[in-house]
Amino acid sequence: MNRTSRTFRPMLSFFHANAKGNGAAMRMSLLPATGTEDGSIMVDFANQSTVADFSGPEPVYPRFDWENKITVKLDFGDLCALLQVLRGECESVGDGKGLFHKSVKGSTRIMFRHLLEPVSGYHFEISRTTKDGKNVQSRFVLSSAEAGGLTEAIAGAMSLIAFGVPYSEEMRGANVVESGARKSEN
Repeated sequence: MNRTSRTFRPMLSFFHANAKGNGAAMRMSLLPATGTEDGSIMVDFANQSTVADFSGPEPVYPRFDWENKITVKLDFGDLCALLQVLRGECESVGDGKGLFHKSVKGSTRIMFRHLLEPVSGYHFEISRTTKDGKNVQSRFVLSSAEAGGLTEAIAGAMSLIAFGVPYSEEMRGANVVESGARKSEN
């Protein structure tokens, strides 16, 4: 394989549909640091919009409302806080108050905590109040196994988020590392 043309898949997705129709999906996209722009992980949350129906001749699979997704940008500091919870160093981010982001879309509260009740797992909750006062939210519960994998994925991505992707001079200007949100500017 020619190393100068190598690409990678900077996305991780989780889907948790349920029979009640109140499940959710979460998609994480890695954006490595480039030039003077810091790296991050963009997280999209989509609530379940339909339930599965396997009773008929054609199966109907659950769907998620990606058109009305909630997107948050987790920077290096935010990801460090998530890793502390995932590694058992604390029970929740922001001393139980969460992380707060303000953007042109509104104000967002990000909660990430390890809970044993009512459902054991790692609870990732996003609540956004838009500029027009509308409140939208999504909740995703990661199992212990999923949380273990996510810990490794985030820890492995931290050097890319902090320092970017190494490249050779012949790759300068080539869009070798691409994501859905931006292309390398180096």
